[in-house]
Amino acid sequence: MASTTPADTTESVTPPAPAPVKALGVAAMIVTVVLWASAFVGIRAIGPHFSPGSLTLGRLAIAAVVLSLLVLPQLLKSRYMPRGREWWPILAYGVMWFGGYNVALNAAEHVLDAGTSALLINVNPILVAIMAGVVLKEGFPRWLLIGSMVAFAGVALIAVGSSGQAAGQVPGAGEGTTADMAGVALCLLAAVLAAVSVIVQKPVLRKVPAAQATWFGILVGALCCLPFTGQLVSEVQAAPAEATAGLVYLGIFPTAIAFTTWAYALSLVDAGKLAATTYLVPGTTVLISWLLLGEIPTTLGLAGGLICLVGVGLTRRRIRPRPGYQGGFQR
Repeated sequence: MASTTPADTTESVTPPAPAPVKALGVAAMIVTVVLWASAFVGIRAIGPHFSPGSLTLGRLAIAAVVLSLLVLPQLLKSRYMPRGREWWPILAYGVMWFGGYNVALNAAEHVLDAGTSALLINVNPILVAIMAGVVLKEGFPRWLLIGSMVAFAGVALIAVGSSGQAAGQVPGAGEGTTADMAGVALCLLAAVLAAVSVIVQKPVLRKVPAAQATWFGILVGALCCLPFTGQLVSEVQAAPAEATAGLVYLGIFPTAIAFTTWAYALSLVDAGKLAATTYLVPGTTVLISWLLLGEIPTTLGLAGGLICLVGVGLTRRRIRPRPGYQGGFQR
């Protein structure tokens, strides 16, 4: 446990926000948590009617149209557009988060219930905290490592419980287990893509407003998913009205609105600290999924989720300086 000099004791690269602005950031994060939680349930509900790629394209296309109503007037007024190398991080998180993350999550929810998927995605805050400590210089406390190991143990327990559930539900237990483990792997891939994207997006928000940064990323993701256009058209034609309405909901609320409120909050708060608040998503998802879909995670899955929460709680611990210590903060 090393000490630092006073010049090295900055806890965050993000300057403190005024109280009213901080309150708006908290409100934005609450909106994000609730809407992202509903997304897991929505994806699970309409998944039988849409393939992973077409669902992603439809969701992003709707979000792009909705956000353009807000962003285009801003662009015309400010006349600011990213230039040259400024586009590289936007292209990166557009491909990874809005494209790859959504396709992977949609595919995972074809074999995993909404609550389990949300719990597995919860490895994302740990990854963000680690990368933010290294890349964004937000600090790397010892408890972050301890909490990370505990949280990963929880993820492993969720995976075991999910596999056991699949094996018990279908006659071909081996096939069910294989499919379910594929879903677990896809969720973990989605978590990694999202975590890297948060780190890449953070510096962009120093120059680009939240809505514009989100809109640019959505457009990039939609372009990546254009090969699924034929599937989307045919599946929309065959889908019942409620499934199409669900797709519209996913495009407007968990995508256009929630990703914008996330970006706004991220522009005010350290990436690691903000990512930890998304540990509220699984509990909200389980509640919504239980109420609307009648899905309840396995006992092992719930236990793993609890261990994940304990892990993230440990990552938030700070070591207090010893009495009389004069060498700055211990981190």
